[in-house]
Amino acid sequence: MTLATTAQLLEQYVSLGIFVVATALAGFSYLAWRRERDRRMLVVTSGYALFAMYGLIVFLEYALLPYLTYPVVEMLEHGAALLILGGLVVFFLALTRE
Repeated sequence: MTLATTAQLLEQYVSLGIFVVATALAGFSYLAWRRERDRRMLVVTSGYALFAMYGLIVFLEYALLPYLTYPVVEMLEHGAALLILGGLVVFFLALTRE
């Protein structure tokens, strides 16, 4: 196994972990929102959902290569970093709004 293959597997496993953890946290935040009806919990839920989408996109990167061209998949993966930026902004808004 080459170093590149090991790095790809590491990227996929970490991305799958991000997806699973962020999905679970989004689910718990949604349940908290339903219980308390606090608007900030809905904002936090959407932030976690953005992180989960990022993890899913990066996890599926190599699975999409047979169906999409390499530049498109790379653009999708690197463009997905905007989801991280969006998640951070959403968390900031949840913390600063009352």
